[in-house]
Amino acid sequence: MAKKTKKPARKAGKKPAKKPAKKPAKKAAKKAAQKAAKKDTPPPKPKHGEFLWNELMTRDDVRAMEFFKKLLGWSHNDWPLAPETGGGVYRLMMRGEKSVAGIMKMTEPQFPAEIPPHWMSYIAVDNVDKRYELALSLGAEMCHPPSDIPGVGRFCLVKDPTGALIALMTPEGGTA
Repeated sequence: MAKKTKKPARKAGKKPAKKPAKKPAKKAAKKAAQKAAKKDTPPPKPKHGEFLWNELMTRDDVRAMEFFKKLLGWSHNDWPLAPETGGGVYRLMMRGEKSVAGIMKMTEPQFPAEIPPHWMSYIAVDNVDKRYELALSLGAEMCHPPSDIPGVGRFCLVKDPTGALIALMTPEGGTA
């Protein structure tokens, strides 16, 4: 018969040893790696028919930018615009690391004085050229034919049969 061994008696007030805690440096390194991997992952493609982007067209882009910064806590990054589009800057409004809207200064002759400041919405489409032609056949009015925005995608502007302006865009990389 085997001898039973007794467990050593615990002294009063002493707790059994715990597993060592994970090192904070290891946790921080793991979080940093996950964050880096997330940044390297391209954002999901928008689906055909979903609203894709909003931008404010205004004659006072600086005042609008300051208003939305104070109202919503947005920050911004400026992108230079090509001379053929009127030059100036495109203000990319940010919430943290995420771009949420754009602000563009309206200048003449591209934007005649009678065009008031307005928000423009973009809808993702699978093929902007085909959707543009279909929109026209369904009674839309042409405002701007399909054109490329380098590094962004291909877009057009139409007025729907009720007279409302909308932008259609096939983003670079396509739709889901």
